[in-house]
Amino acid sequence: PMMEKVEGRNQTIITEFILLGFGEGPELQPLLFFVFFVIYFVTLTGNLFIIALVVADQHLHTPMYFFLWNLAFLETSYTCTILPRLLASLLTGDRAISVKGCLVQFYFFGILATIEIIILTAMSYDRYLAIYHPLRYTALMNVRVCSQLVAGSWMVSIVTCTIVDSFMFQLTFCNSREIDHFFCDFTSMLPLSCSDTQTVQLLALIAAVIWTVVPFLLTLASYVCIISAILKIPSNGRQKAFSTCSSHLMVVTLHYGISFAVYVVPIVSAPKVSQKVFSVFCTVLTPMINPIIYCLRNKEVNESLRKAVCKLVAVRHR
Repeated sequence: PMMEKVEGRNQTIITEFILLGFGEGPELQPLLFFVFFVIYFVTLTGNLFIIALVVADQHLHTPMYFFLWNLAFLETSYTCTILPRLLASLLTGDRAISVKGCLVQFYFFGILATIEIIILTAMSYDRYLAIYHPLRYTALMNVRVCSQLVAGSWMVSIVTCTIVDSFMFQLTFCNSREIDHFFCDFTSMLPLSCSDTQTVQLLALIAAVIWTVVPFLLTLASYVCIISAILKIPSNGRQKAFSTCSSHLMVVTLHYGISFAVYVVPIVSAPKVSQKVFSVFCTVLTPMINPIIYCLRNKEVNESLRKAVCKLVAVRHR
């Protein structure tokens, strides 16, 4: 049963949500399906291509590309938590999702989003060491340190999201079945609960401060040090030094800029439609754009790509 009466109360517990997505217009659904399918395909292709390139090319077996490999894997997983469900609902018209299914989607989305922020922060620290301490770089940022940073990011993300989600699973939902979003987002789900949500809101706020504000400040501090170090380099060497971190800087700026638009702007004032559009940028377009940025802006990735293409051409000619 989709709904059941709560004893002693004139409320109905909801066991299924309806994700409203992008509106009712049936003529718009095939177009939206095509657009999101193309985005999904390009995202998977781009990120899996980055993973294959980093694994196959010995020249890319460095800390920076180890983090990039992990970022590409995260963004592949990140996209797979949201887009298949959205594509299925656009194709079939079935927008229903169980409350447990919604909470599970939110759980995995939370874990992957948290790890991504920590990995981006680790990448900015890696660029800081490469430019600010070039002689000690290989000693400070080796395979063991990189592995510990990645493993640590997975551990703290899983622990944090498990704590928050364990409280979310205890909530009952009875205010409405409709979620005005295209995926199960925390800010969209919470108003539908008829339980006391103060504890889970406090936990989510603490987690957001620790795993969003702190990484942002650390990334900002890293880039202040990086830019000050680059400015001390003679003008003929500045371009080379900046090119090693320009692609990461673009990705970080894009990530935090859109995250700010999604989660901070609505607190001030923003219509629901614009919030959904920003969410599409944050959760769907960013994982597609990031591999493109790294391929276009990074000389080593370009060189590796050129070699891979040459090898393929040579094999075909044989």
